[in-house]
Amino acid sequence: MTSKLSQHIKSDQFRLFIDSLLNSYSQIFFSTYKPFAILILLVTCIDFYTGIIGFLAVCVTSIGGFALNLDKTTVSKGLYGFNGLLVGLGLGMYYSLSWPLILIVILAGILTLFISVSLQGVIGKYHIPVLSIPFLLGIWIFTIATKHFDALGISERGIYTMNELYVIGGHSLVKMYEFFNAAEIPSFFKVYFISLSAILFQYNVMAGIILSIGLLLFSRIAFSLSLIGFLIAYTFYQSINADITLIEYSYIGFNYILTAIAIGGFFLIPSPRSYLSVGILVPLVAILSISLSTIFMQFGLAIYSLPFNMLVLLFLYVLKFRMSYSPKLAEVYQQHNSPELNLYTYINNQERYHFLNYIPIELPFMGVWKVSQGHDGEYTHQHNYRYAWDFVIEDNHDKQFDNQGDFVEDYHCFNKPVVACGNGVIEEVVDYVDDNAIGEVNLEHNWGNTVIIKHNPYVFSKVSHLKKDSIAVKKGDAVTLGQTIAKCGNSGRSPYPHLHFQLQSYPYIGSETLHHPISNFLMHKNGKQTLVNYQVPEQGDTISNAETNELLNKAFHFVPGQNLKFKVAGHKKFAEIEWQVNITPDNRTYLACPNSKSKAYFVSTDNLFYFTHFEGKKGSLLHHFYLGAFKVQKSFYAHHQVIDQIPLHQYFPKKYRWPLDFISPFVQLAKSRYKLNYQSIDDVFSPSKIELHSETSNLFVGKTLNKNNYIIKINTQGIDEFNVLQTSNPVSLKRT
Repeated sequence: MTSKLSQHIKSDQFRLFIDSLLNSYSQIFFSTYKPFAILILLVTCIDFYTGIIGFLAVCVTSIGGFALNLDKTTVSKGLYGFNGLLVGLGLGMYYSLSWPLILIVILAGILTLFISVSLQGVIGKYHIPVLSIPFLLGIWIFTIATKHFDALGISERGIYTMNELYVIGGHSLVKMYEFFNAAEIPSFFKVYFISLSAILFQYNVMAGIILSIGLLLFSRIAFSLSLIGFLIAYTFYQSINADITLIEYSYIGFNYILTAIAIGGFFLIPSPRSYLSVGILVPLVAILSISLSTIFMQFGLAIYSLPFNMLVLLFLYVLKFRMSYSPKLAEVYQQHNSPELNLYTYINNQERYHFLNYIPIELPFMGVWKVSQGHDGEYTHQHNYRYAWDFVIEDNHDKQFDNQGDFVEDYHCFNKPVVACGNGVIEEVVDYVDDNAIGEVNLEHNWGNTVIIKHNPYVFSKVSHLKKDSIAVKKGDAVTLGQTIAKCGNSGRSPYPHLHFQLQSYPYIGSETLHHPISNFLMHKNGKQTLVNYQVPEQGDTISNAETNELLNKAFHFVPGQNLKFKVAGHKKFAEIEWQVNITPDNRTYLACPNSKSKAYFVSTDNLFYFTHFEGKKGSLLHHFYLGAFKVQKSFYAHHQVIDQIPLHQYFPKKYRWPLDFISPFVQLAKSRYKLNYQSIDDVFSPSKIELHSETSNLFVGKTLNKNNYIIKINTQGIDEFNVLQTSNPVSLKRT
């Protein structure tokens, strides 16, 4: 057992090390896309010895990061290694391969790591990226120092490029190199390709074309932004009649390419505003490039990526001082290392998680009540008190009372329990105001008997017009959702028994109201019940709290450490499968599938289960479960539906999505939809079996491209069966 555990740990460490190497290459373009990383690695080896020196620098930086016990995630993502790589490539390009150079590169890798970690500690706390500043400091330090190292010889390999290419790839690679360099390519594209290759200290069209193909495969948005950024710079140079040779001969044009990708689609959500920002920043980068080149020339130093670093960091820092959040120019707060993933996740989150701006607040009563006065009411809910509700109980004849309604006891809602609308602490209690006779009001004590609950520092709930001497809590008491706190009465400015309910930002009686939806409730209309999430009840609505179904709650209550085991029928590879419930250091829960190496992150509350993110193999059984149980309301009501939207990159076919990626920052023509039907329950009051049917579909301009159907069967033990109803290859998972 100990031996297996040791092997598993070593395997994880080796995987992290390989990830750190590959990601160090792809991070140059803000990516963690492994095929792109391999392509970049191959491009660095067009000059073979330069590629070897660059690889050595990456190894030193990565080994150093793990040896110093730095954050493994940061090291494995290549966020330290890519700066070491660039320093290594720079030194490897200018000096001949020798043992002194190897020693210098090892030292350069270590110093660059130290600079990277230190800068991350200084500016990282402001949530500002370090970018390639460590590379700049490292390459400048070693460029100045190595001028005095006689043991290092200046490289002459560029003179014999053909010989080197022949050694690597024979006649075919030499012919390819000659073809691209001799091809009649328009000046703009030729300089673009060479500028792109100059990021890796390569200065040839072939390398640029290979990188552009890799960039296109990695991200259509990043590829188009690279062209747009370079075009803006090229046009700007010509429009001001500046020395275009600054781009053509020193190939500092990669500054414009990197700026466009960083601002247009990586650190900001791709949008018309982010593209407009690129249009403003790129000319500024051009001006910086011209001025800095003039200054640095005096010291015999190249500016490399300094203009890109300066403008991007300045712009991101300025955005931190905005007084309010702007959805039209939104920063990326959870980085997915892909402009498309950043965009599609953002769009999905905007539509799907709007409720996260609110805390769960339920109705403050039991049973079915009617909204007699809603927001912007006819009588009292106006101005500062516009966001409030009054509730009453009506019988089947739409009457609020028995007999003639001359006494408070005649009213159906009088003396009924009032409950806490959420967990919290009692902030204020008033319980001495007499109940009014029908038709009379107490203007001296407007709110009557009242209870205020603090739910968090910014949200308080208030129930008023309560029955005298009915309040069962006192100031400072902790209360839980659904706990009885008082009874409905007729105190204060209340001519007949009813319950006043409002949410507010301050703990005082008389505080202005706060616009805040009710998290979950049932709408009763025409004999049907509809489950509603995070909406504001309106005047005339007949509503009640939605009750959590314990069978559903148990089925979707996954606890870290729990294992879900299934027998699989209809799948060629697996007869059995096991999913593990795990938790991350930042308390995100997820299902992990060792077979497919996939993870499905989820959130489970008292009344709702939903997946938030998927990593791993699309089309795997865990991916199907992620789609089939994408969102489950833990209440069962016949004919109820849950409708949601799946992130486009998690389900929409690539062959259709890729062309749409180019225009996605401006218009979304595609959508991935999820629909869950509550199909059957064997006993409403004491259920032992529940069946849910779900459907996922991809739509383009409203037309369905494809769909999947799923069946989830639940019993007293939890999820008993999960069926994937694909016409070509249906799969059934039976819990063991």
